Amino acid sequence: MKVLVTGITGQLGYDAAKELARRGHSVIGTARRIPADLPRAEKAAGLETRDPAFAEMDLRDRKAVTETIHRLCPDAVIHCAAWTAVDAAEEPDNYREVYASNVLATRYLAEGCAAVNAKMLYISTDYVFDGHGTEPWSPDDAAFSPLNVYGKSKLEGEYEVANHTDKYFIVRTAWVFGKNGKNFVKTMLNAGRKYDSVRVVTDQIGTPTYTADLARLLADMIVTEKYGCYHATNEGGFISWYDFTKEIYRLAGVAAGIVPVTTAEYGLSKAARPFNSRMDKSKLARMGFAPLPDWKDALARYLNETGEL
Repeated sequence: MKVLVTGITGQLGYDAAKELARRGHSVIGTARRIPADLPRAEKAAGLETRDPAFAEMDLRDRKAVTETIHRLCPDAVIHCAAWTAVDAAEEPDNYREVYASNVLATRYLAEGCAAVNAKMLYISTDYVFDGHGTEPWSPDDAAFSPLNVYGKSKLEGEYEVANHTDKYFIVRTAWVFGKNGKNFVKTMLNAGRKYDSVRVVTDQIGTPTYTADLARLLADMIVTEKYGCYHATNEGGFISWYDFTKEIYRLAGVAAGIVPVTTAEYGLSKAARPFNSRMDKSKLARMGFAPLPDWKDALARYLNETGEL
């Protein structure tokens, strides 16, 4: 199977390409700019069984997207690329870029997939919901009311996928961490080693997602025709960012104190965050997909694989 993966330089795109190549698929990784050392980094990460091809593609350029998809003619596209700087998205000067990256780019890819009869898998987020209440959000929930610009743009991206192609998967995830790029785990480790104590919010509830585990699900999903919307995070119940930090420091042996604060007390974010990021993932099992492992197990593997243990 020939699979085009957007956002190859990001956490999930990197791991998705790696997992697909490990399974013997032909992988084409795209990014706006491909670093010169990426092929070497990919081989070192274990892609030597079938080296991926790389293509620079500006997803905001409709002509470039159309030409690239028609030239490569993939069987499927996994769309991991996105504007994910949530606070920066709130800056008025960035609105146009956020919209182009998360909405227009998704439209162009969906149109391209429909034109060559390719499947499309779009990565979305819990931020499409308003984050209120305590009940887990269902994949079929229609209670959309995003709290911030990022969430609104990702929801519009979902509509673009559904409006322009029939062969699609939408996978909403949350609290993502992976080896290739910035994430909450790295931020907390750096802070805990620099300061005697750190302040972490207790009233935002969800579940972490290790990109290596999510990548395996995406590789399972893309070879099927079980189209629709899914929720996917690691298993292990619902926790706060404070709970997550406690486990990070316990496993990594970080001695810094952790001060629990409310979102209001923390007060550093420009964008509103959802309090309720609980996600109902039961549809995965109903459709025959294996749930992701427990988040504590995932965190331990991540810390071991990154040399933090």
